[in-house]
Formats: sequence, C-alpha cells, structure tokens
Amino acid sequence: MQLRPIQPEDLDQFFEHQQDPAANLMAAFTARNPSDRGVFNHHWNSILNDPSVISRTIMHDDEVAGSILVFENDDVPEISFWTASRYWGKGITTSAVDAFLAEYTKRPLRARVVQDNIGSIKVLERRGFKVIDEASDFSNARAAVVKEFIMELA
Repeated sequence: MQLRPIQPEDLDQFFEHQQDPAANLMAAFTARNPSDRGVFNHHWNSILNDPSVISRTIMHDDEVAGSILVFENDDVPEISFWTASRYWGKGITTSAVDAFLAEYTKRPLRARVVQDNIGSIKVLERRGFKVIDEASDFSNARAAVVKEFIMELA
C-alpha cells in the first residue's frame, strides 16, 4: 500500500468505486445520485482546489484502491476515507490510515462514521480515536436518518 497525491485520472476510479451499492450503504453520506458524474466532478474539483484540504490516493499493487483526505469542519480537522469494497478486510484501509496519520500530525483530529460501519470504527479505534459525541443526519444512500459517531484522536 502506498499513498500518493491524487492525479486527475484517479477520479475515474473513484467514480467507479462510488457506484458500489454496498460501499454507499457503509459510507451512508454520499451524493443523492452516485451515478451523476457532474455532481461527482463538482465535489472533487472543490476538494482538489481547496488548499486547506490534504488528499491522497490509496494505491495497492499499482491499482487505485481508494482515497483519504483531511478537511476542516467547524475549524477542526476531520479525516475521511473510502476504499473500494474489493479491498475490504485486507488491511489496505488500516495501512492507509496509519500512513496518513504519520504524515498528518495535527491533533485533535476527528472522524465521523455511521454507527453500523464496524470496519471503519475498528480502524479508527485501533488508531486511538475515541467516541466523543453522536449525531443524527440524513443519509442519501439509505434514504433515512442514521446515527453516526463523532470520534476524535487527541
């Protein structure tokens, strides 16, 4: 697993990853219509043109496995990651989060994760993130209000 700066051609792979219904359910907070490439492009252009966002492509065996980034949310940095479902359970996300946390050392660092996304919760807890709050928000992917943990690494 390696992290590298996002390249324009990575976006095609990110878009493909976003088409996976199981991944959308786990992420919960996705676009209303994940197949709308215009909305996807707008979202990623905003990310890539924001100098305060640090974003990386997760590579595995020379393939784009996902993305990881940190952005400011209410003046607190927040980490977010998405790994293609074919890489789940292989330690790719864990390795990516470890590498990113070694590079990005500002603390506190927060993460938000839907409460039934056990895989992401385990990755974060094993890195020292602790639940500090809970929230309820509407999930486009689930067409329902879901509960999420707000986790923090001090």
